[in-house]
Amino acid sequence: MTALATKTDGEATHERADDDASRSRERDDIGGSRSRERTDDDASRSRERRCIATGEVRPDNLLIRFVVGPDGDIVPDISGKLPGRGMWVTADRLVLKQAVAKNAFAKAAKASVAVPSDLAERVERLLASHMQSDLGLARRAGQLVLGFDNVLRALDGKVPPRLLIEAQDGAADGRRKLAGSAAARGLRVETVDCLTRAELSLALGRENVIHAAVKPGPLAERLIFDSARLLGFRATAAADGTAGSSPARKERNV
Repeated sequence: MTALATKTDGEATHERADDDASRSRERDDIGGSRSRERTDDDASRSRERRCIATGEVRPDNLLIRFVVGPDGDIVPDISGKLPGRGMWVTADRLVLKQAVAKNAFAKAAKASVAVPSDLAERVERLLASHMQSDLGLARRAGQLVLGFDNVLRALDGKVPPRLLIEAQDGAADGRRKLAGSAAARGLRVETVDCLTRAELSLALGRENVIHAAVKPGPLAERLIFDSARLLGFRATAAADGTAGSSPARKERNV
């Protein structure tokens, strides 16, 4: 039986305050908030929002929240915690460009706003940085294993990984072997491959990081959440504007 940690009165009060602030942001956000049950075992809830560019309602792991900054600039809110009325856009580079072209931010904010010319690049950098930070936390917390052989052994462990991390520019052979080993063991393991070898190496303080794995827990779920959004900015864009393979774009069947 798992032991439950007892919260102090101060911790409980702080958590209630955070929850109240979160609910307040949800009420203020453009597009409203609905909840739906996820199909995963933890029965956590995924909020749905309306994209200001397409009008489509989608899960929040496929959208990016934006707010108007103090100077009237449009600011990406990757963590969803910045104050202000939130505006949500599908996590897809081409859809974000569409929002800018349609002046959707100003219409949603009902005010004159300034949209940075490199807004899509800023979102991509922030998402990658957020994932790198979580990978570093996972390593320091002992929730991450590095290297092909160590990952392979972890798949046979009592608590197998929830998540395989593969360098975007790594060789496909090792990736196939690890995925095949997980499947052969009947494991429910996600694979994230939206970060490059250089980005993984920087996040984990090691050279030439290609394979890693993260144990089950909140950090693994956050990495899965952010990877779906980052793919919208790394897997879209052929030079001629044709559709790529981002999760949001696949769901829209375009």
